Amino acid sequence: MLQARSWLPRTEGSVRLGFVRRGEHTALDVLHQAGAARVRFPKPAAGAPPEAVLLNTAGGLTGGDRIDVGVTLAAGTAATLTTAAAEKIYRSIEGDATIRVRLAVSAGAQLDWLPQPTILFDAARLDRRTEVELADDSRLLAIETLIFGRAAMGEEARRGAYRDVWRIRRGGRLAFADTFRVDGAIAQALDRRATLDGSRATAMLIYAAPDAASRLEEARLRLAGAGSIAGVSTWNGLLLVRAMAPDGRTLQRDVAALAGWLSGRPLPRVWQC
Repeated sequence: MLQARSWLPRTEGSVRLGFVRRGEHTALDVLHQAGAARVRFPKPAAGAPPEAVLLNTAGGLTGGDRIDVGVTLAAGTAATLTTAAAEKIYRSIEGDATIRVRLAVSAGAQLDWLPQPTILFDAARLDRRTEVELADDSRLLAIETLIFGRAAMGEEARRGAYRDVWRIRRGGRLAFADTFRVDGAIAQALDRRATLDGSRATAMLIYAAPDAASRLEEARLRLAGAGSIAGVSTWNGLLLVRAMAPDGRTLQRDVAALAGWLSGRPLPRVWQC
């Protein structure tokens, strides 16, 4: 029987960002970064709001590692957050890798939360929770993309554990609750028709805004020729897209096109690398 390996080095990091309105522009007001979590601020496109790029200097996560991210947008602000690269979750010897994300978007503010995909390697374990607080008239565009093994490298995530929890509250009331959980023989579970029917990449896009319902039909039209299998629905002031594809490249291309239309502004440059 293997002994506990508590002596293994751990990756820990946290980022807190706060944006406020100064005159006609959004400005950074709070910046905290610790451990392996770092943030960079590239020059945004002309007329675009501030862009923050999150980095994990450890290069990936494994069992026992933890990353915390907190972002607050004051009234009337706008910002785009993304990650410098895909977040890689490596084989775990002991415990889960943990990610906690807290987003708060005040009245009249707009946040584009656009991290690059999360890649799970064989025997990886990840527990992630994202909690969002929205004002009645704020806007959120969020994407979560998950890739089970890199198909181009001949890799497959056969076993492991993944738990992804989303909770969105608008005006203090729960508007969206979703939990994606797979544990054990991941490859077998993903092959079932009721799950991903053999696909190895899946994405969830959430658009929470006062005009969400009115964009349903156009969103469906824009996905009609997509290489991914995708569905769109709307309720509670949300537009929700779920998509899956055999590989991450196809999925990313389809989701990016829809996200650019919903956002109304250029996607982060790192998405084009």
